Amino acid sequence: MDSISTKNCTIHFNNTCYSSLNKHLKDNNFSKIFILVDENTHQHCLPLFLEKMETTAVIEIMEIESGEINKTIDTCVGVWNTLSELDADRKSLLINIGGGVITDLGGFVACTFKRGIAYINVPTTLLSMVDASVGGKTGVDLGHLKNQVGVISNPNLVLIDTNYLNTLEVNQMRSGLAEMLKHGLITGDSYWSKFEDLSKLSLDDLDGLIYESVIIKKNVVEEDPFENGLRKTLNFGHTLGHAIESYFLSNPNKTTLLHGEAVIVGMILACYISTELTNFPKEKTLKIKDLFLSYYGKITIEKSELPAIIELLKYDKKNHHGNINFVLLEDVGVTKIDCLVDDSVILDAFEFYAS
Repeated sequence: MDSISTKNCTIHFNNTCYSSLNKHLKDNNFSKIFILVDENTHQHCLPLFLEKMETTAVIEIMEIESGEINKTIDTCVGVWNTLSELDADRKSLLINIGGGVITDLGGFVACTFKRGIAYINVPTTLLSMVDASVGGKTGVDLGHLKNQVGVISNPNLVLIDTNYLNTLEVNQMRSGLAEMLKHGLITGDSYWSKFEDLSKLSLDDLDGLIYESVIIKKNVVEEDPFENGLRKTLNFGHTLGHAIESYFLSNPNKTTLLHGEAVIVGMILACYISTELTNFPKEKTLKIKDLFLSYYGKITIEKSELPAIIELLKYDKKNHHGNINFVLLEDVGVTKIDCLVDDSVILDAFEFYAS
């Protein structure tokens, strides 16, 4: 796989990652290099990264706790304070090695510390490779509400080394696959058809599928970097998916869901709503539901929990003028944005999911 050049940064894959990194370090003469990790990437990924890295600059390692629950302003304050205590200046570099929490939070820390220092994203999960590390979105959650505080800011480089995927558990791989499935549904049959029999996919197929997925997202965000139109299609399944994820995150009686697990539910619900409102073929909704449930299983959501989940929809970042805006499908690869949906249809969608 080759590198992918975007308007704002270059994404390097596998063999090109470390030669590009080392050239960048040599060309820019950073005063200090800070590496942000969590306890998992500190143990499993950092040693490989440091082995490939060539620099005479001082390197400082900063570790935060893993998990969406730690994607907060409080964590940022801790990292900002550490940067200050270790004498980071405006010529410092921050390298974020981890999943979406690390790349989102680390990017936000970098572009706000001293009004902006350089940073590089090294995504180590499938989800962060195909989603979080591409497109320039940085930020943190506000309590249990997803991605409420942040800015659009692009890293100097994105380094995608699929060897890091060998460290992931199966549920983390499934979480990332959900975003790739979404890319298929919103872009068309040529990519979507490659996922229609998940049992036939192997790790050997993964590199090419990741590469295609990154190109899909890159093309969308370049055309619409600030989410005024086309980029909204990347939120297919996320309106309800984020609400479900936030509800499970905030409820002590529920097991926290991974992002992709919640988005899979959201996409099944969105397909049902699409069938009801935008004439998405019913047979395709049924096929998608069967495919997703065969691989992800079904999550139990009680009827009594639905009002709280629907209440969380008002915090979705696509909303404006008091309206909750959904992305729906007219067909695979044919999307419709800014759709208004009555609560009664949403409740019917949950009943369809549970049936």
